[in-house]
Amino acid sequence: MNSLRLIVHGRVQGVGYRDWLAQTARALGVHGWVRNLTDGTVEAVISGRAGAVQACFAACHDGPPLAEVIRIESTACDPPDRAIFEKKTTAER
Repeated sequence: MNSLRLIVHGRVQGVGYRDWLAQTARALGVHGWVRNLTDGTVEAVISGRAGAVQACFAACHDGPPLAEVIRIESTACDPPDRAIFEKKTTAER
């Protein structure tokens, strides 16, 4: 199982990015979570089969129609505790 922690920069809050990512991840069979950070970025953990994680990561560069993704920081991480994809509350970075 592959797992990535993402920090998505750009216009990614107030444009439906979290809902879009949750729907995209679930459709790809990826689990993890997504949340807004107080600095205006979006943080996510995506985990699953290598091909599904890569497809989800690639899609994150586009996001929903109103988003403008400037860059994504990605690092390997431990898989999430639960085999679902969930939206979490906003957190400090």
